[in-house]
Amino acid sequence: MNITSQNDTLVIKDISELTAAQAPRIRKELGEAFAPLHKNARLHCDSLEFLDSTGLGVLISLHKKAAQEGGKLTLLHPKPAIVQLLELTRLHRFFDIVAA
Repeated sequence: MNITSQNDTLVIKDISELTAAQAPRIRKELGEAFAPLHKNARLHCDSLEFLDSTGLGVLISLHKKAAQEGGKLTLLHPKPAIVQLLELTRLHRFFDIVAA
């Protein structure tokens, strides 16, 4: 996972799976990286191949953290299977999704 900062946005790249096995580590790293100066979070989903319910929980937590600061979570270029999961769970209504 690669986490950088661009102005008021936390930029997250290179996550291939967001599952129960990786969730605690990823949640911890994102929590530590989300500083008071950050308002938004942007997750590049190009390499995200698999997302389970625990991974959805990580995204929801990140969304809530950004919303508390008046910002949002943007998912960039999610694969069709990820978009389908977000639609089935109706989470596509909460996240800003930018298609490929």
